[in-house]
Amino acid sequence: MYINDINLSSLVVSEPSESYKSGKTVNRWVEVLVDCPGSTGLFTYRLPAHLEIKPGDILSVPFGAQQLGAIAIRLLAQPNIDLPPEKIREVEDIVSVGFFPSAYWELLNRVAAYYYTPLIQVIRVALPPGLLGRSQRRIRLVGGGRGAEGQGGRGAEGQGGRGAGGSSYLLGSADPLAFLTPTARQVWELLQGQPAGDYSFVYLQQKVKSAYRGIRELLRFGLVESYLEPPRLTRPKLQKAVTLTGTIDQELTTRQREILEVLRRHGGELWLNEFLQICKTTTSTLKGLEEKGYIVIEEREVLRTEQGPTLVGDSAKSLTTAQASALETIQTLDEFAQVLLHGVTGSGKTEVYLQAIAPLLNQGKSALVLVPEIGLTPQLTDRFRARFGNKVSVYHSALSDGERYDTWRQMLTGEPQVVIGTRSAVFAPLPNLGLIILDEEHDSSFKQDSPIPTYHARTVALWRAELENCPLVLGSATPSLETWVSVGRQGSGGAGEQRSRGAEEQGSRGIGGEFVTPNSSLLTPHSSLLTSHSALSTHYLSLPERINSRPLPPVEIVDMRQELQQGNRSIFSRSLQAALQELQERKQQGILFIHRRGHSTFVSCRSCGYVLECPHCDVSLAYHHTEEKAPELLRCHYCNYARSHPKFCPDCSSPYLKFFGSGTQRVTQELARQFRDLKFIRFDSDTTRNKGSHRTLLTQFANGEAHLLVGTQMLTKGLDLPQVTLVGVVAADGLLNLSDYRASERAFQTLTQVAGRAGRGEDPGRVIVQTYTTEHQVIAAVRSHDYQSFSQAELEQRQALNYPPYGRLILLRLSSLDPIQVQNTAQVIATALSKEEEFEILGPAPASILRVANRYRWQILIKFAPDALPRLPDWEEVRSLCPSSVSLTIDVDPLNIM
Repeated sequence: MYINDINLSSLVVSEPSESYKSGKTVNRWVEVLVDCPGSTGLFTYRLPAHLEIKPGDILSVPFGAQQLGAIAIRLLAQPNIDLPPEKIREVEDIVSVGFFPSAYWELLNRVAAYYYTPLIQVIRVALPPGLLGRSQRRIRLVGGGRGAEGQGGRGAEGQGGRGAGGSSYLLGSADPLAFLTPTARQVWELLQGQPAGDYSFVYLQQKVKSAYRGIRELLRFGLVESYLEPPRLTRPKLQKAVTLTGTIDQELTTRQREILEVLRRHGGELWLNEFLQICKTTTSTLKGLEEKGYIVIEEREVLRTEQGPTLVGDSAKSLTTAQASALETIQTLDEFAQVLLHGVTGSGKTEVYLQAIAPLLNQGKSALVLVPEIGLTPQLTDRFRARFGNKVSVYHSALSDGERYDTWRQMLTGEPQVVIGTRSAVFAPLPNLGLIILDEEHDSSFKQDSPIPTYHARTVALWRAELENCPLVLGSATPSLETWVSVGRQGSGGAGEQRSRGAEEQGSRGIGGEFVTPNSSLLTPHSSLLTSHSALSTHYLSLPERINSRPLPPVEIVDMRQELQQGNRSIFSRSLQAALQELQERKQQGILFIHRRGHSTFVSCRSCGYVLECPHCDVSLAYHHTEEKAPELLRCHYCNYARSHPKFCPDCSSPYLKFFGSGTQRVTQELARQFRDLKFIRFDSDTTRNKGSHRTLLTQFANGEAHLLVGTQMLTKGLDLPQVTLVGVVAADGLLNLSDYRASERAFQTLTQVAGRAGRGEDPGRVIVQTYTTEHQVIAAVRSHDYQSFSQAELEQRQALNYPPYGRLILLRLSSLDPIQVQNTAQVIATALSKEEEFEILGPAPASILRVANRYRWQILIKFAPDALPRLPDWEEVRSLCPSSVSLTIDVDPLNIM
């Protein structure tokens, strides 16, 4: 039963609750959070005598006509007085035990409160797939059989008095089904046509109009029965194994002795399938040995984890003076602190991570390493596995459900280990956590735009480090401006320790032990989130030089306007063409960076100017060339709509259709045309869709199977390829000219990061950046690898406009299939919010791309200063202003406002 307005502010849900001894308490109750859309409150259930449930356990409970997953919140000696005890249902079973220790549970509540998200939504993000499941109602013939009408009579007879009102008059009839209505007969015949006589209730409703009436009739007559199919939860994978238990006697036949000798040589244990193949024997032969007591065949769990290649062991490298100093500082920290490891590209940040983690494992502690994207994990994972062996696990969304489930359970064992993962791995349940590392902390991939919660892994990692009382290390060559300011570096030049000037700058926003109920007002909890428990210790550590004093690659800026004036119409400047030719002649390798994937940005008619657009989104279709002689495709990069390339203009029927802009496909086509002997590999989201494709392509390139790696943003994310001597940026302008206050910061980070891929090995590197705006401040900063001057100029602009990190933003995203309704709703909400004087309202305004997947999108931006928290709106009231056809997403601290 639902409990209204429950107040849990004084609860500490993970502490052991009072024991319930037999004889003292007959009944026990538990309050749970149920995994059901639209259900945000707590429900009370009775505990069966045989179940020992603790807060944080995952349960299976009856909910209406379904069997759902639920989280145990707290145990009760007595239920709420408003609940009639006879109406309280009983917990079905325990799915998983003890998933939420104290600090972990508070972390989930902080995320729910800060990002205005129902707690169950946060739990869904945090848990691996399959732990919370949904049952379904199914209908089957009584006895599960098929047959003629006589089957119905037998079924009813076997059912006895189950059907309400009985069915004796049916049994006496020559045709038991003659009394059924047409709807009931249709359902019956559908079940008869299925071998098991069993269909889901949903399927029957789809196939037969008003099926529920016919099902009710069949149930009344006892011809069918209704049952709940339990949730299809992810389960451990079991496999049969053979174990040697006795000595090999002479009484055995020669063949039996040979089989047992093979098992002995393999350590006395083998998987059954493997053993059968090695010995070329049969299961019946092995069963004979089992009956005699020589072997045991039993099921054992097989851990489904990502399998990497076999690696040669690696030992710690000698460190530079700067690396040794940074490592010493990190190792002296044994409590909560934030560390910015600011190292130029190629300065050896990863080696510092490795040597900081090694002593922790020896102390029985674990480490969590977060990286921006899956494409980066194979290379980083290999380095960690070479150093720490099987203590390293990988956790990200591209793993199968079984792999994520088993990796998650492996973490719960408490063994010291290292988990490497993407954004969602910030919720990895590692006990005894000694260190958290965010590599490439500036990367926008750490922020989730949708679905809710719209969390930033850096913010959540900071909270987690505080709750676990361990250091957080943020590593980057181009730190985010938020982090730069948070460690007190604005206008500062040297290394050292800085104290926090306020929790607002840190993103450390604690609840102070307060439990936040999902259905309570979030105003007070959110306010408390902005008050830190204690001043945060921050450290700035600099790695200003590359390993072995290798120089940063010189950056050559090419003005494409001059190239065009001098008659060069190629997408490659003459300087880049010469460099690519040298690459081929010297048998060296390079990287070519393009802002967009696909072939061309858009397709336009040269006769009338018509641009081919997506019918579902307000964007042009990009041309994608798949392979020779394959159909030419136009694809939308927002909703994935695709159509064939027309031979004639849909507007004026002209045959003159021209491709504009350059994506990775077009660049590779031009490479193939101009440099016939130059081998290249495309590395973008089109070519890395399949599991393991990131590793495969990078391995091919590392093995020298291509001269050039051609790709998009993935190339900027920490790839360490010592053999790369050339980096070419085909068109930097696509990064610069975006209507977003973060455009300059993103452009500088991307260009600096991709430039840093060159010259990491023995041979010096060079970088060629092609642009039409050579005078842009970002281009000037990239040319000199000057983060300090760029950050200072950019921060001055942000401060003047009160944008982050000097101001805070909350973005309201509204969308609907109805363009008028979403616009009106946006105006109503903006009007309601404008009554508050403590923050600035920007909008409502249409999104930069108004329509995506046939949904019209409007936005409202709330801007306020971080040091004077305004009275934020009651979001439940704001949501109540939205009709059911309009969806509202509240994005706290948005990175993408387009």
